[in-house]
Parts: sequence; C-alpha cells; structure tokens
Amino acid sequence: MDTNKTIFLSKKGIKELKKEITRLEREHHETFSSLREIDKTDSHEERLERMERLSHLELLENELTEKKYILAHAKMLPRKRDVIKVALGSVVDLIDTNGRIVRYTVVDSHEADPSDGRISVLSPLGRSLVGKQLKDMVEWSAGLATRRLQLIAIT
Repeated sequence: MDTNKTIFLSKKGIKELKKEITRLEREHHETFSSLREIDKTDSHEERLERMERLSHLELLENELTEKKYILAHAKMLPRKRDVIKVALGSVVDLIDTNGRIVRYTVVDSHEADPSDGRISVLSPLGRSLVGKQLKDMVEWSAGLATRRLQLIAIT
C-alpha cells in the first residue's frame, strides 16, 4: 500500500468502516479465545481445528490491518460549501474580460472533451486552475496569446 496516499470517503463510508473494524475486532477476540480452549486438548481432530482457527485468525488480522490503515489515511470528502480550491472533479465558472461566463469540469485526461465543458487537469487551462481559489485570475498560454479569466465559482 502507498503510505502517503489520502483516501477520500463519505461520512457514511467512514461510519461503515468503523463498524466493520469493530466487528472484525470482536470476531478476532472470539476466535483467539476459542483457540485457547483448543490448546488444552490433545486429540488429532482438535489439532486440525486449531490449525484452521489459526489460519482464520491470520486472515482476520490481515483484514483488520488493512481496514485500520484505510481509516488512518481517510479524509472526509469535502462538502459542497467546503470546496475552496479547484481540484480534480471540480466544476468551475470563469468570466472573461467581456463578461462572458464559461463553465468547465476539471477531469482526468481520458475523459476530457472541451466541446462538452470537460477539460483535462493536464491541459494548460486545467493546470492553471488546479489549486486556485474564488476570485483568483487564471492565466495560460494559447498559442502566442496569453488568456486571462477570473474564477467566480467552484462546485
């Protein structure tokens, strides 16, 4: 797993993840307790059952580790009113010097279609937009000319 990757989850997703971790911890505790009971016996069948439970315990521990990692790196998806900077997935409204308003959605390059209002985050305009805040001026080169637009809305 990438140790620096932020994982964006909804409020519901975080709640469900915490619930799943609690369930796994409870199952881990029960399996561990039942394993201690088997340790007190010597029959062949019970040794086989012990091996199965040890295997199950290992699977539970791996799943718990993964879920806890996700929770530790999870951030809540920003609510619409909390969006203050342009990022991948943002819908932006820009105004030019003539007062014309244009709307674009910043998307990954494979989804880009400027005629449909979807610009690549890797395009000159897309790169200029990322990280901008409301009322910022956005400048980028279009051939020999430099274009300027003001950012008036982010959703």
